[in-house]
Amino acid sequence: MQKYYAVQVGKTPGIYTSWSQCEVLVKGYPGAKYKSFTNLDEAKEYMEGVAYVCPDFDENNTFAIQPEDGTRGAYAFVDGSYNSVTEVYGYGGFVVADGKRYVVQGNGNDPEMASMRNVAGEILGSMAAVEKALDLGLTELTIYYDYKGIEMWATGEWKRNKQGTIAYHNFMQQISSKLKIAFVKVKGHSGVAGNEEADHLAKEAVGLH
Repeated sequence: MQKYYAVQVGKTPGIYTSWSQCEVLVKGYPGAKYKSFTNLDEAKEYMEGVAYVCPDFDENNTFAIQPEDGTRGAYAFVDGSYNSVTEVYGYGGFVVADGKRYVVQGNGNDPEMASMRNVAGEILGSMAAVEKALDLGLTELTIYYDYKGIEMWATGEWKRNKQGTIAYHNFMQQISSKLKIAFVKVKGHSGVAGNEEADHLAKEAVGLH
C-alpha cells in the first residue's frame, strides 16, 4: 500500500513517498512534526497552512517536485552529461541558499572518468554543489538528483569499483562532519523545473547546447 509522509516541521516541509526521504528531514530536527498517510488528500489536509514543497506525483507515485525559493532551507539540483563525440563529461546545477542562486558547472576529459560517461558528471556535480555549500558556510543541504548513484555511492550502499566512485564516496564521508546532507530523488525528464535546468546546464558544459 502506498504511503505518503507529510513533514509539517522539519528541514524541508513537504509530502514524500518513502520513509527514507522523510527520515533525513526530521531525524535530529528540533520539534519535528510528521505523519504518514495512505491517502494523498489527507496528507495535504495535514499540511494545510504550512509553506511546504507542493507534491506532484507521476503514474508510479514517484516524488517529482522541487522547492522554488530559498525559504525552505538550502538545496541544490545537480545533473551530469556526456558528449560521445568529444568524450567530454560534465555537470551542471545550482545551489539555492538565503534566496540566492549559485550555478555550478564544469567538465573534464580524464580517460578513466570518461569511461563512466554521464555518471562521471553526475558525481562531480554533486561534489561541486557540496563544495559551493561549504564555501557559503552552510551546515545543511538537500540535494535533488535523478541518478540513484548520487546517494548510494555517497552513503556506501553501493559498492565502489572505479576511481571516480571511490573518490566520491571518500569526499562525501570526509565532509559529513561539516555538512549534513539530505538526498531526494526526482524523476528525470518529467518536467521538474530544477532538474530540467540542471540537465540543460550539464549539456551546455559538454557542448551539447
